[in-house]
Amino acid sequence: MSSKAYRVYVLQNTNDRYYIGLTENVSVRLNQHNAGGSKWTAKYRPWTLIWESPDLSLSEARKLENYLKRQKGGNGFRQLIGLPSGS
Repeated sequence: MSSKAYRVYVLQNTNDRYYIGLTENVSVRLNQHNAGGSKWTAKYRPWTLIWESPDLSLSEARKLENYLKRQKGGNGFRQLIGLPSGS
């Protein structure tokens, strides 16, 4: 049994909107988002990768993704991904 590696990633657009996801290949997934391949993110293009996790198991990645999504919009989220606190 081979274990795949997953990464959680955070995208940001020019209007300071964030998107959090998980994937096996961040660069391919970013290209899909910017090509309009995701229904929600297509409306808010272009996206820039601003943070990604180290390699994780699928279980760990899902837990981290959900945790970040619960923190989104607050200073906790910004601290976790290394952004300065908002005003």
